[in-house]
This record gives sequence, C-alpha cells and structure tokens, in this order.
Amino acid sequence: MHLVVAACSLTLAVLAGCGPASDPAPGPGAPPSPTASTPSGTPGVPDHTVAKPGPFRAPLHTADILVLRRAPLDARMVRRVRSLPGVTQVEQFSWAQVSVQDHAINVAAVDPATYRNFNPDAVAQFQPEWNRIADGEMALRSGFRRQVTTSGFVKLGAGADAPRIHVGVYSPQIPQVDAVVNDSWIPTLGMRQDNALLISTGSSTPVGVRGPVQRIVGRGASVQRLDVAARLGLDPQAVQNALLVGSAGDAVGSYRYTVLGGGRIAPQQAWVSSHISTETMPIIGPMTCNTRMFPQLRAALDEIAADGLASAIHPGQYGGCFVPRFIAGTTTLSNHAFGLAFDLNVPENQRGTVGLINRQVVSIFARWGFTWGGTWHYTDPMHFELNRIVRPG
Repeated sequence: MHLVVAACSLTLAVLAGCGPASDPAPGPGAPPSPTASTPSGTPGVPDHTVAKPGPFRAPLHTADILVLRRAPLDARMVRRVRSLPGVTQVEQFSWAQVSVQDHAINVAAVDPATYRNFNPDAVAQFQPEWNRIADGEMALRSGFRRQVTTSGFVKLGAGADAPRIHVGVYSPQIPQVDAVVNDSWIPTLGMRQDNALLISTGSSTPVGVRGPVQRIVGRGASVQRLDVAARLGLDPQAVQNALLVGSAGDAVGSYRYTVLGGGRIAPQQAWVSSHISTETMPIIGPMTCNTRMFPQLRAALDEIAADGLASAIHPGQYGGCFVPRFIAGTTTLSNHAFGLAFDLNVPENQRGTVGLINRQVVSIFARWGFTWGGTWHYTDPMHFELNRIVRPG
C-alpha cells in the first residue's frame, strides 16, 4: 500500500495576509488543491532565493518510506538504498524540528525542482507554490495557521533573533513534514545537511524494502513506512527521532522515542536518565524538568522572590514541566516533551486570553532566557519555555 493523501472538499487558501483560520473538513473527492491568494505575494528573500524550478515534469513518485537520521546520509548509503530491489526513486533533503510557539514543527529544506515530484499530483503541479519556495518563502500545513501572524510571517524558534519566514502557501504535505523551504535555509536554521531520504517503491510494497534500508542506514536512523503514517499519524513500528534545532536543541541532544496509545510517547530511558531530573525550586516546589534548565529557572525564581513578587505565582496552580506526549489531537511534540517548558497559574491563564500573569514576573523570566506564550499570535499565557541557555554568574 502506498501513501494516500486525505481528500478534502475545499481548496486551501494560500499566501499569508489571510490570518488564522480553521482547517477545512475532510471529505470525499480529489486531493485538496492549493490556490494562490494575492498575485504579487512578497518579493524574494535575497539571501534565500534559488533558481525557479520551471514547469512540472512527470513522472510523479510515490512517497513510501522516509529515512531520518541525526548525521548526514553519505553518498554511499544513498547509492546502496537506490540500488535495492523494489526501490524506484529516492530524494535526499534536510529535515529538522523547529520550535514554533510550543509546537516542534517538522521542516524540510529541499530542492523544489525534484522534491515536488514526491507530492500529491495537485500539489506537485501547482507552480506558484514551488516558485514561492524558490523565492525564499515557506509552504506550510494549514493546521498551523494559528502560529502565523496576520502579516503572514512565522518565527522559527523561540529566541528574539529567530528567523522569520513568510508563508507563501498553505498546502498538504507528506507525513512527517509540516513545512517546506528551499535548501538555502539550512545554515540559517541550523539544520543538518542531507539527513533525510524519501524512498519510492513504485508498484512494489514497501514492507520488504524497509528492513534492508534499516541495515544500510544504521539502527540509529528512523525508517518509517509512510502508508502507515498516512493512516495513523506515525508509523508505530518505527523509532522516531526528534531533531530539534536552535538553543533549545542544545539542551535536548539526541532524542529518540516510540509512540504509545492515547497521544503518549516513550522517550528512550537513557535520554530520560541523562536529561530529566527533579529539583525543589523556589516558590513552586518540586519540578521535574530538563536538567539543563534548572540553573536559570532557579535564578529567575530567586529574583522574583527578592522583588517581592512571590505571591504572583500560585504553587497550587502549577501545571507541570516534563510531559512526554503529543499536543492534544496531533502527532506534534511540545517543548514539554523535552522538559523545556512549564505552566503557571493555569486556571486564570487559558489559551486565547490575555492572561493574568504579573507582567513584572514575565519580564524577569524573559531576562533569564524564557519565552512567554502570552505574546504569541494565539496566546498561551500560562506557558513559559526556554529560548536560550543563560548561565547565572
């Protein structure tokens, strides 16, 4: 069985300036077709413009297996995979997860001229999408519209200096890809070069190909059948890799996990043992978080207490830190899954509200390297997350 993209009765809006909107409801019919919004879009990004891909050229390739690896896939590995019986085509690109308002979104940095052929027909042939990717814009899965500003930009990372990319099109993506940019963005985003491989098995079943691919790329790589992922969200037989980039990525390191039921995940125990611990923090009490975060978290809470603001944080309304599960209703990881986020004063700081968190407290956390969810396009004022490592003097 090969990848089947869920059909949709409505076309998807393209190009930012549209603002947030809910996803179209799935239904019978042809795969959803992206459509252009404003004719002009935005000018190309000078440092991130590559050659236009030109008109679509057949054939299309089925996206049957996805290989993800922390290290680059070397040319010899790729040649061996390409020569396997049952493999008809491969496409190498770069893949990483970038923190976007507590969503670790999966970003593919690609050659738009060749990667497009592994997409559904309506997407592969929609020329404005690939032109705008070549111009330095992003193609984004429509489920992430709430993370996009009304001017059409999304900030890739939690830090103040994180790059902002204009969303050129809202478009369906293959499983395990949420956003597509051209490969000039690889250094800017801190991605690993050529660490992902799409494999097409044509009319052959991918079942018999998966084992030989795993032996070539090594046990540390994730080798996923995308036909299963299209049905279930992720391949439950594959060990998943989280390849978070940016400052938060330094605190995460090599993070591998398996998928459990009910939206839960199981990070490898060796990672939990080396990265997660419980310490008693000022004001709040015991917290189970990423160990790298504790020094600056303690310093921030000490400063809050020294400024007479301890009463602004309610320990009984602390909502947790390390929570190994997906964001509800998705297969997207939150920074809570890495122990790099915590929720405070939960009842009075619900999503979509301005929140009642004391703004002096917010300022102190910001000085100590934490982003507040109350500034996001779709606010989450209970939420604080690490955006950079700060070492107390």
